[in-house]
Amino acid sequence: MPVPKILLYYHFTPLRDPEAVRLWQWELCRSLKLRGRIIISEHGINATVGGTVENCKTYLKRTRAYAGFRELDVKWSAGTALDDQGYSTDFPKLRVRVRDELVTFGAPDEIVVDETGVVGGGTRLDPEQVNALVEQRPETVFFDGRNAIEAAVGRFRDAVVPQTSTTGDFVAELESGKYDHLKDKPVITYCTGGIRCEVLTVLMRNRGFQEVYQVDGGIVRYGERFGNDGLWQGSLTVFDQRSVVDLGPDPQVIGRCHRCEGPTSRLQNCSDLPCQERLVTCPDCADDQNWCPDHVAVENRSPLTLARQP
Repeated sequence: MPVPKILLYYHFTPLRDPEAVRLWQWELCRSLKLRGRIIISEHGINATVGGTVENCKTYLKRTRAYAGFRELDVKWSAGTALDDQGYSTDFPKLRVRVRDELVTFGAPDEIVVDETGVVGGGTRLDPEQVNALVEQRPETVFFDGRNAIEAAVGRFRDAVVPQTSTTGDFVAELESGKYDHLKDKPVITYCTGGIRCEVLTVLMRNRGFQEVYQVDGGIVRYGERFGNDGLWQGSLTVFDQRSVVDLGPDPQVIGRCHRCEGPTSRLQNCSDLPCQERLVTCPDCADDQNWCPDHVAVENRSPLTLARQP
């Protein structure tokens, strides 16, 4: 039987005609029955797609045939299932879009990309180097490059978690003065697959952070090496129908349900359908009254607490 797979990758490289790349990627994915999300800009490509393992391999081979994408570093994971037509059930549709930024920090003019990638970013650390730096220099700080709700169910040990709802909130956070005490410390940034930190480390260095690192390959690559036996705690938030995945068996549960405060790693959208806010919600509280704080006020319901860190 066909095996469902998901592949995740990004690659920073100058693209002179992002629209032409978009049309090519759309037709390639459509012909191979792949679903997912692909973002293209003049700075490169960011993709998460799923389908049969055979079609994913074909997609990767053809994408790498383009000169700028030969060195793609791809992370593979198990898909949930395939429907009767062979499409991944982890994604509702295929979306291929051109944007000004691969990651929407709202600072496209600060990013310079050449054939080697992002210019002026943080020093890359592989998983072993991450652990070694923390051991050798206890003052090292982990800095979460994701949105706060992602960190609510999983993060590196003792990480600093900026209170951001969207990636576009980071610039204001960095300029708020909250993190000025970290500017002279070694700071290891991290995110799901690494792409957000490629940009975040540039923004941090531009704002006076002196010693900035990034986990090469992100949490996914760290989990491939250490699972739950390293410095990671909890589960990993992903942006498909799986919602969260575990890096290994028997993960620590650090999330707390925003309604009953019971331990859980489960995420559920606000019950207001247009609202995109995800909430840490345990199975016992998973009903159609799962309102985020903004919509509690609108609906005149009793205030609910935000998902918060234990």
